[in-house]
Amino acid sequence: MAAIPTIMAASELYTKYARVWIPDAEEVWKSAELVKDYKQGDGVLRLQLEDGGEIEHKLDPQTKNLPHLRNPDILVGENDLTALSYLHEPAILHNLKVRFIDSKLIYTYCGIVLVAINPYESLPIYGSDIINAYSGQNMGDMDPHIFAVGEEAYKQMARDERNQSIIVSGESGAGKTVSAKYAMRYFATVSGSASENNVEEKVLASNPIMESIGNAKTTRNDNSSRFGKYIEIGFDRRFHIIGANMRTYLLEKSRVVFQADEERNYHIFYQLCASSHLPELKILKLRSADDFHYTNQGQNPVITGVDDAKEMSSTRHAFTLLGINESYQMGIFQILAAILHLGNVEVKDRDSDSSMIPPNNGHLTVFCELMGVTYQDMSHWLCHKKLKTATETYIKTIPKLQAINSRDALAKLIYAKLFNWIVDHVNHSLHATVKQHSFIGVLDIYGFETFEINSFEQFCINYANEKLQQQFNMHVFKLEQEEYLKEQIPWTLIDFYDNQPCINLIESKMGILDLLDEECKMPKGSDDSWAQKLYNTHLKTCALFEKPRMSNRAFIIQHFADKVEYQCDGFLEKNKDTVNEDQIHVLKASKLDLLVELFQDEKATTPTGAPAGKRVLSVKPDKGRPNQASKEHKKTVGLQFRNSLNLLMETLNATTPHYVRCIKPNDFKHAFTFDPKRAVQQLRACGVLETIRISAAGFPSRWTYQEFFSRYRVLMKQKDVLPDRKLTCKNVLEQLVQDQDKYQFGKTKIFFRAGQVAFLEKLRADKLRVACIRIQKTIRCWLARKKYLRMKKASITIQRYVRGHQARRLAKFMRRTRSAIIIQKYQRMYAERTRFKRKKAAALAMQCILRAYMARQHYKRLLRENKAVLIQKMVRGWLARQWYKRSLEALVYLQCCVRRMRARRELKKLKIEARSVEHFKKLNVGMENKIMQLQRRVDEQNKDNRAVNERLAGLENSHAIESEKMRKEVTRLRTAEEDAKTNANKVTSLLEELARLRLELKTTQSEKKVIEDWAETYRDEMEKMVSELKEQNGLLKNEKDDLNRMIKEQSQEMTEKMQRALQEETHQLETDLNEERSRYQNLLTEHLRLEERHDDLKESLSVNVPKPGHRRTDSTHSSNESESTYISEFAESEEGSRGGEDMTRGGDMSTFLKMQKRVTELEGEKHGLQNELDRREEQFQRARARDDEEHKKARGAELEYESLKRQELDSENKKLKHDLNEMRQLLGGNAGANTSAPGSPAYKVLLDQLNSSSEELEVRKEEVLILRSQLVSQKEAMQHKETMTEPMAYAVDIHKMKDAGEITQAYMGLKDTNRLLESQLQTQRHSHDNEVEALRGELHGMKEENNRQQQLLAQNLQLPPEARIEASLQHEITRLTNENLEMQNTDDPAKFREYRINVIRRMIDLMEQLEKQDKTVRKLKKQLKVFAKKIGELEGGQVESVSPGQTVDEPIRPVNIPRREKDFQGMLEYKKEDELKLVKNLILELKPRGVAVNLIPGLPAYILFMCLRHADYVNDDQRVRSLLTCTINSIKKILKKRGDDFETVSFWLSNTCRFLHCLKQYSGDDQFMKHNSTKQNDHCLSNFDLAEYRQVLSDLAIQIYQQLIKCMENILQPMIVSGMLEHETIQGVSGVKPTGLRKRTSSIADEGTYTLESILRQLSAFHSIMCQHGTDPELIKQVVKQQFYIIGAVTLNNLLLRKDMCSWSKGMQIRYNVSQLEEWLREKNLMNCGAKETLEPLIQAAQLLQVKKKTDEDAEAICSMCKALSTAQIVKVLNLYTPLNEFEERVSVTFIRTIQTRLRDRMESPQLLMDTKMIYPVTFPFNPSSLALETIQIPTSLNLNFLTRV
Repeated sequence: MAAIPTIMAASELYTKYARVWIPDAEEVWKSAELVKDYKQGDGVLRLQLEDGGEIEHKLDPQTKNLPHLRNPDILVGENDLTALSYLHEPAILHNLKVRFIDSKLIYTYCGIVLVAINPYESLPIYGSDIINAYSGQNMGDMDPHIFAVGEEAYKQMARDERNQSIIVSGESGAGKTVSAKYAMRYFATVSGSASENNVEEKVLASNPIMESIGNAKTTRNDNSSRFGKYIEIGFDRRFHIIGANMRTYLLEKSRVVFQADEERNYHIFYQLCASSHLPELKILKLRSADDFHYTNQGQNPVITGVDDAKEMSSTRHAFTLLGINESYQMGIFQILAAILHLGNVEVKDRDSDSSMIPPNNGHLTVFCELMGVTYQDMSHWLCHKKLKTATETYIKTIPKLQAINSRDALAKLIYAKLFNWIVDHVNHSLHATVKQHSFIGVLDIYGFETFEINSFEQFCINYANEKLQQQFNMHVFKLEQEEYLKEQIPWTLIDFYDNQPCINLIESKMGILDLLDEECKMPKGSDDSWAQKLYNTHLKTCALFEKPRMSNRAFIIQHFADKVEYQCDGFLEKNKDTVNEDQIHVLKASKLDLLVELFQDEKATTPTGAPAGKRVLSVKPDKGRPNQASKEHKKTVGLQFRNSLNLLMETLNATTPHYVRCIKPNDFKHAFTFDPKRAVQQLRACGVLETIRISAAGFPSRWTYQEFFSRYRVLMKQKDVLPDRKLTCKNVLEQLVQDQDKYQFGKTKIFFRAGQVAFLEKLRADKLRVACIRIQKTIRCWLARKKYLRMKKASITIQRYVRGHQARRLAKFMRRTRSAIIIQKYQRMYAERTRFKRKKAAALAMQCILRAYMARQHYKRLLRENKAVLIQKMVRGWLARQWYKRSLEALVYLQCCVRRMRARRELKKLKIEARSVEHFKKLNVGMENKIMQLQRRVDEQNKDNRAVNERLAGLENSHAIESEKMRKEVTRLRTAEEDAKTNANKVTSLLEELARLRLELKTTQSEKKVIEDWAETYRDEMEKMVSELKEQNGLLKNEKDDLNRMIKEQSQEMTEKMQRALQEETHQLETDLNEERSRYQNLLTEHLRLEERHDDLKESLSVNVPKPGHRRTDSTHSSNESESTYISEFAESEEGSRGGEDMTRGGDMSTFLKMQKRVTELEGEKHGLQNELDRREEQFQRARARDDEEHKKARGAELEYESLKRQELDSENKKLKHDLNEMRQLLGGNAGANTSAPGSPAYKVLLDQLNSSSEELEVRKEEVLILRSQLVSQKEAMQHKETMTEPMAYAVDIHKMKDAGEITQAYMGLKDTNRLLESQLQTQRHSHDNEVEALRGELHGMKEENNRQQQLLAQNLQLPPEARIEASLQHEITRLTNENLEMQNTDDPAKFREYRINVIRRMIDLMEQLEKQDKTVRKLKKQLKVFAKKIGELEGGQVESVSPGQTVDEPIRPVNIPRREKDFQGMLEYKKEDELKLVKNLILELKPRGVAVNLIPGLPAYILFMCLRHADYVNDDQRVRSLLTCTINSIKKILKKRGDDFETVSFWLSNTCRFLHCLKQYSGDDQFMKHNSTKQNDHCLSNFDLAEYRQVLSDLAIQIYQQLIKCMENILQPMIVSGMLEHETIQGVSGVKPTGLRKRTSSIADEGTYTLESILRQLSAFHSIMCQHGTDPELIKQVVKQQFYIIGAVTLNNLLLRKDMCSWSKGMQIRYNVSQLEEWLREKNLMNCGAKETLEPLIQAAQLLQVKKKTDEDAEAICSMCKALSTAQIVKVLNLYTPLNEFEERVSVTFIRTIQTRLRDRMESPQLLMDTKMIYPVTFPFNPSSLALETIQIPTSLNLNFLTRV
């Protein structure tokens, strides 16, 4: 590898502590350190291993080669292996291991080769953000990546216009397919498509198809590609993808019929089995993959993490996307399912030489059904074969083994044919429709393979790698030579390995392939005879060919990577690839069209899109002649492969190659596990070490002069530094390195031999170490003295404080002694007083208790006596009441009994009398009179009885009263007796009570003594209890204080929590609002993009646009269209002019045809909608016609007047047209004559006609309105008078009646009917007469109303037009109001409903009529304007033609002198025809620079608003709409034209916002009028509400803001990386790391170097321009915030993708740059705009580069510090951290794992890079202007003289 060190270099480099690499059996290479210096002649080196053990390393006595030196730690982990100082195998292996294991970096450059190590883990480094980051970057600027290789190929194709190739190689499982897929994804993303058929999506969609049919699971890879492919991605002249083409190589057909353990067949079979449940796949009769022989041999049909059914859905979607329809897909699935069923066909032995398939074999039956062949033919030819001789043909049976082989060969052939057919159709779908300008090819091919048993497949693979390695060596050698010649370095030939002899051994005449083909032609050729031929031919003549010692059926070839032993078994059979021709004939007779297509001639199946010269995916013989069909399979596989490989090499040699070498780190598919043995084996095989060897043979390390000066400035003295950097570097190198051969000086670079950079680094480190020691000595001396002075000062301070402390303690002791004496005196006095008070209180307590006891006893006694008396009173009263009640009940009962007895007697007497009277009546009827007398007597007696009863009742009452008195007296006497008895008893009880009291007195005296004893005891207990309560009280007070404090703390905590929650909620609401704004503004951006796309499409279709001129508009088009459509005459004329210009340019024909087709479809849709609209209108018209027919019969003569009026209007209209024609003729006849001068008869006639036409037009318009209203009102009046008086006709056909009975019956019925009809007729005649009278009255009223209307019309005609319209409207409103009141007062709801319907219809009719009249008026006005303009031109010509002398005699025309306004109202008046001129001068041709410098900010906005105010003042809605539309369209047009000019965009953003603010400020809304002056409030808009236009202008401002941000980003983007990262603002801090990373010779040169000052100047320029334009301060803050976000995001993204930038010194540099940006913000007073917060991720990344990264405390600090960085970003920075000096240390893997563990709970996006395209949502806060409109002056430089101040 490396050259032998010289004696000088060995003595200087192999010193004590030098580290070297020694071979190791396990780790391949092991690191060790020299224990002592090496001296010349030493045969042994004493080394110390990393684990602490010491060994002796013996040197080879012959070569004396010293072990490889280890690179310095600062060089470990480099992006480019060729940048290492020592270039050898252990350095490369160690560098790859460190990057892969420690830094988790899978990509590394090795010169022109990208080494990619398979991580066996999904990494977030392939997103669109990463693609955007690498797009446009040079290859050496960013960290290694497959995207960097893709970008380099894309740039070279665009710059050099040369086709490119990316060669991806590696062994199975190394990640070749994934790398190729990502490369194609990169091209599809950065280039886009040139057409609308999504070619890039189709290119990417081919991947799942090819993976399903060409990939399989192996022991080394779950998705191993079992074929090689070369995909050419075609580009047009604008380098957009237009198509692709794919070539395939060496499909592994044997896998279809055989798989090893733990392997699978191709994915498509398992996808079919997993989807067999689908209804459309039931016909395939598939089951689980375990049930088929071709899919269950590996015993592992499942891949972890892969859903075959889901993958099947993706495959079918890809088929559909690539144009393979459902029928073809079902045919493919049928063939694949048939192959599975064929594998399950069982072949049985019939005898030793024959075999058979049992009849009705189920799987063969399904196979034949799916393939559309006959069962008999297929079963026959599977067990037989045909032998042909010169004269006869024999059919021979074959044994079971041959039959199975024949079956498997058929399955392999069918699959290979199907594979080729799919590839052909994929190519056809990806074929470019336009001419291909260039292409980039991606070659995904197998790497060098060597196994324990190597066969024909490995031989072909290694043969292909030999060819590719030869091409690679030549390309590397060529690049090295170009680099030396470019730098004018003396070129010396480098000896490198040439593998041409090995290639000759394989492919030359009588080579291995030639002998193999020859043996295949032999009738009895075998593998053994072929091996013998190989031994005889090459064993003695070729040193690269060997024979194994223990085998005669194998051979060994010395390949460029390693020796490989090949087993000859199966070579001939695989090379022949024979299939039974009769089986093929059976398949060709199939009913399945797809199967027939597979086996037909190749020319018929060649897709039209594939170039004939490039199709080498399967080299096949010509099938042009039918008799050559049997020779197809006689062309050997080896010959086909050799031809396709030669064609591939021709293609690669014609392109610029780029190499990607994929490495498989281990055989167990473990994530980020590195096996050194396997890695070294692949590095040797893929050519990486050969690249290193070629580089090491020359000058591998290359530095620019500036880089060398910056790095090794410390080795120079001040006098050595010269202004010329090149001369300085030469002088220093001559002093440092004596051997001139160790370096060479080029034009721009210094070239070093291997190891020289390490030597210079050693010198630099020694110099820095000496400087560090000196600095440490000085600093330690300074620190020691500082420490001594601090200690001295501290001791004096301590003494002073101790003495003062002692004096204070003495004074305190004296004060405490005096205080103690005073306290004792007062305490003793307090104790005595307390004792006295306690005794006094006890005595008083005893007295109080005793007196209270006695009082209570006395009270109880008196209470008992009172209660006893009360009880006695109550009992006695109750007893008296009971006696009285019993007595009363007894008396009442007695009275009842007596009265009942008397009543019975009286009743009996009356009954007797009644019986006697009745008898007497019967006997003597004449006795009635007497009875009457008796009756009267009885009545009198009854009266007497009643009187007696009344007297008796009075007596009874008096008796009751007397009885009550007597009863009361008896009660009183009894009460007195009881009182006497009670008093006697009371005396006895009192005596007893006295005795008892005496006894109680004695008892009380004894109890008193007990109570006194108890009181004493109680007092003691109470005193004790009081003391305890005091203690408890103290504790409770403490607890209370604690609780109060806790409550206070909790309340404070709750308050803070609520505040935090409120802040979080507020922040969340703000975030949601910003997201909503961002979403809305993104929609606006998308809308703008679609509008631009629409404009482009319109321009592309402009060949069908007519020339600009008069355009007819649809008569049904409403003039009240939406204000947001922006359609105006100006826009139409501009579009028409653009269309006319574009007609000359033409366009792309294919795009035109597609868009024309799309337009046709849209027109069809439009016609369909129009037909639907017409149909609906027709239905509506029919419905209206039905309603009208119901009322036509009653119209009659009342409408004659109206029809005459219409006829009159028509005649007047014709008269107007006639007058217009006369005017045209007059103008045309007198265009060139002088007779049309002012005052001439023609001129007067013309003016009169114009005036009369205008007045007549206005009059007729008002008459139409009034007449229409009258007609509608009359129609309504007539509607309710119509009656349903249709005659009922009854016709009876008498001839049809057959008998007289029926005639008689009919006659009688007719008589009845006539009678009924006569009565109804009389009734109707009466009602009709009444109605006629009413109608006559109404007709008379209508005539009066008509006369009144005519009078009003005559009066209106004498008024001016404005007053005429006002009067008509007032009259109509009055009439409608009266009608409405009349209808509301009516009692009939049906009439009122009908009235409302008629009113609505009337409104509709009025609107239609008004629209028609408006269109007529607009048309006539346009014609009048044209005539007026012609008259003006003629008038001007006449004035010029008249001489001064003649003007005196001409009559003076009256001049209309305008009245001078007293005060300027802040309005500008302009003519309609001057609108285009206004927009042109004020917007389209205005130069922002002059306006911004010389005039007031926002002047165009003020002028436009003042014009708008005048249009509002005159109530001209058309002018308002036209002005706003023209303004908006013109602003859009100027921004589209000069959208890349920041000044222009900023100018119109400011003016658009000012215009928007003016619309708000003068809108009349209270919320916008708060800050207005009185004059400004008077200037508010009065007639129109422009709120919708404010929204339109706000959207326009958002679009301008986004365009401003994009323009600013385009300017800042090239400056950011150079100014923020690469430039050293602080000189000497960062230095240049000795990476030797060279810019590739093919890379585009740098455009220039930017510094931080450049960025600050540009920011100041942006700020100055916006301030000059008067941009709102809040809007400036938002722009600055967006600027700083872009700076921070771009800087951080580049930092995350550049390992050379992740260092301590670079972090310091970044922080300094950020501080300069913050200083700029302070200088501009923008610190509160939020810009600083956008830099927080960058600041934290810089801090992360500078903080300690060792302990757990450091990890905790990092986690708490880096809140704005995601976990992926933190880990990425730690992985990329690279020391620039030996004094720094790398971040350990353990520390990174600790960080990941601590941050795993973070909820964040996994995206690594920041979104540089993100734009903050913009807001436009209302900013009213204090500028008065009446004070604004219009400068003459604006050319707006046609504006008139109002």
